Amino acid sequence: MDLGKTPSVEKSSGSETDVESVSPDQTRRTLRGRHVQLIGIGGTIGTVLFVQIGSNLPIGGPASLLLAFLLWSTVVLAVNNCLSEMVTWIPISSPYVRFADRFVDEALGVCSGVNLVLTMGLGIPYETVAFNLMLNFWTDKIPVAAVVVFIILIYAVLNLFAVRFYGESEFWLSIGKVILIVGLLIFTFVVMVGGNPQHDAFGFRNWDSSKVPGTPFVEYVYDGDLGRFLGFLSCLVQASFTVIGPEYVAMTAGEAAHPRRTLPRSFQSFMIRCLLFFILGAISVGVLVPYTDPSLLGITAVRPGTGTSPYVIAMVRMRLGGLAHVVNALVMLSILSAGNSFVYITSRTLYGLALEGRMPRIFARCNKQGVPVNAVCFAILFSVLAFLQLSHPSAIVLLWMTRFATVGGMANYAMIAFSYLRYHAALKAQGIPQDCHPPQRGFWQPFCAYYALIACFSMIFISGYAVFLPGHWNTLTFIFSYALVPVLPIVFVAWKFAKRTKWRSARDIDLFTAERAEIDAYESTLKDGPVRASAIQAIRNFVGRA
Repeated sequence: MDLGKTPSVEKSSGSETDVESVSPDQTRRTLRGRHVQLIGIGGTIGTVLFVQIGSNLPIGGPASLLLAFLLWSTVVLAVNNCLSEMVTWIPISSPYVRFADRFVDEALGVCSGVNLVLTMGLGIPYETVAFNLMLNFWTDKIPVAAVVVFIILIYAVLNLFAVRFYGESEFWLSIGKVILIVGLLIFTFVVMVGGNPQHDAFGFRNWDSSKVPGTPFVEYVYDGDLGRFLGFLSCLVQASFTVIGPEYVAMTAGEAAHPRRTLPRSFQSFMIRCLLFFILGAISVGVLVPYTDPSLLGITAVRPGTGTSPYVIAMVRMRLGGLAHVVNALVMLSILSAGNSFVYITSRTLYGLALEGRMPRIFARCNKQGVPVNAVCFAILFSVLAFLQLSHPSAIVLLWMTRFATVGGMANYAMIAFSYLRYHAALKAQGIPQDCHPPQRGFWQPFCAYYALIACFSMIFISGYAVFLPGHWNTLTFIFSYALVPVLPIVFVAWKFAKRTKWRSARDIDLFTAERAEIDAYESTLKDGPVRASAIQAIRNFVGRA
């Protein structure tokens, strides 16, 4: 979305009712329902669904993987429940960052923005490392440094000189990712019932302990129930990094045409996406590949044929080599797309924070084409972390990126849930009936908000638990797992004392009254539905103008 508008900011005087004053949102509401759906789905389908979803299969086994994905899906559905009520009533740009600012404290809004920049920024080297890992399917002869430099140059060209092609490319790539994951799920069903060169209807053989000893609940580090619990816990950490989605729908709020009709449908469909992509994906990986498969067990070794997608591994095992090469290439294209998106989101988020005085003004400078050059260059600098592969195996570096992103994602969800609790309190304190205002009323509230807050806050500390197990200590793993734990509170406290911000009183919280009035006026002009716009133009407006 266009985070590049130029708001004028009045600095807070520290009173409870003071909020920042920004110029009207200059984005255009041209995203129709199907575009919002596609953006939400495209953001949900990432590298982790194709590549890293099987990384914890050797640790927990297929049953633990499935149960972990089922359990964590309920947490993300609770976050979805919180966002859907707030965003459908207050469909504004950068909603969850601004909700934290307006409903809680300006310092929390800054904390949320910094967390988003760091988390999205680490996504850039994550995708770079994943690209190199998939490249190992064909060869390990290309120097890692050359691969990293090549990808950095691609990101630089696309984001500094060819931004106008970003919207078009991402639109079609999102469609391609949807087709790819659906095709892989269909492939799983066909081959498990015997539609493979061996005509072997293997079904759930990899779940059968008489065929694959130790399955379906695999022991990790310790024997017995404790080992099986730790295996499940590792799969739960994996699920917390994999199952995402409602935040991508929320990001379209400022540019969705007829938002109070379009957005509820998109949030409601998230439950279907959870079932289709995440749950069925976890089942598919456990069906296709046994947890003892050498290619899964040896992904830390950098050699041709290792470190690839579990789907590609299964195709190779079934002697479907041609299809494996095609899928590997498509996954690598998806990885490039995801990394480019991370560069764009990181740079525009940093740019928007700079415009609002939350980051140094140097990041708000643009060239003649309107590209925030300094912000883009800073975002691309995150890519240098991919050079860690020069001294460590690619899969280990990928694990570090995953740990950091997991904590960042959990912090983001926790702040969303807490912002909802303050919003809920404001409704009660100001005497606004909850069932009178939102196009989509959240169910089981505020229970869902408390559930999401407790689960996500707990996962921040649980996500790196393995480093404390006997023989598993690794200093860099520990740093990547827990770096944000002190950083975010420091950002919050520093901004709060530097700017003397105050906790917003529930009675005085401004529920975006002016913004809601503008949206009411806009929707009153619509007759039969959203403003018409071509798909390409709609996506282009969503990601910003060149």
